[in-house]
Amino acid sequence: MKKILLIPILLFISSCAELQQVAEEVNKNRTLSEGQIAEGLKQALNKGIDEQVTKLTQENGFYGNDLVKIGLPEELQKLESGLRKIGMGNLADEGIKALNRTAEEAVKEATPIFINAIQNMSINDAKNILLGDRNAATNYLKSQTKTELYNKFQPVVNKNFSKVGADQIWENIISKYNKIPLTENVNPDLTDYVTNRALDGVFTMIEIEEKEIRAKVNSRTTELLRRVFALQD
Repeated sequence: MKKILLIPILLFISSCAELQQVAEEVNKNRTLSEGQIAEGLKQALNKGIDEQVTKLTQENGFYGNDLVKIGLPEELQKLESGLRKIGMGNLADEGIKALNRTAEEAVKEATPIFINAIQNMSINDAKNILLGDRNAATNYLKSQTKTELYNKFQPVVNKNFSKVGADQIWENIISKYNKIPLTENVNPDLTDYVTNRALDGVFTMIEIEEKEIRAKVNSRTTELLRRVFALQD
């Protein structure tokens, strides 16, 4: 009889110990400073750079990823249609691939720009970001840095247009299109377009990693990430 009673008592004691451990962990997390919370958010965003944005720098990083693949701007969609109608669809495909190659090369060189922007993130809104929407940190980073990033990133994209040969490809495409009868001449600013689409792609991939960290405990690969994001669970 005593043995039978002993089992539930031991289970009760064990449960109490586990609850106490959980309570201590919660209290430990509550004592995090705003600076630690901000540092945890920076770790999360840097993890997005390391594990997601670097994928964009690989061959077909943009071109082979439907989430970020760069298509033609609206004013060039008629160009694509016109080329395909006259049997020059391969030229249109080559032009689209060249835009994506430009973005892949540019992001490779611009990664330090994104990392620097993350390190300069203010701690003032850290708790609001942490307890906000699943993409709150990404949206905050975007709102605070996109203009500055564009200004730094645009010349990088422009340089890589030449590096991958996209400038010659598109000069050839536009020249051929503008010679098609009954079409309006086009002369788009492709550097501006690719810069914006590349930045959108970067933030898309950072957002993916942020959502993973918020939703999955095993995606929190450091002690600080685990402690910080435990606050929003």
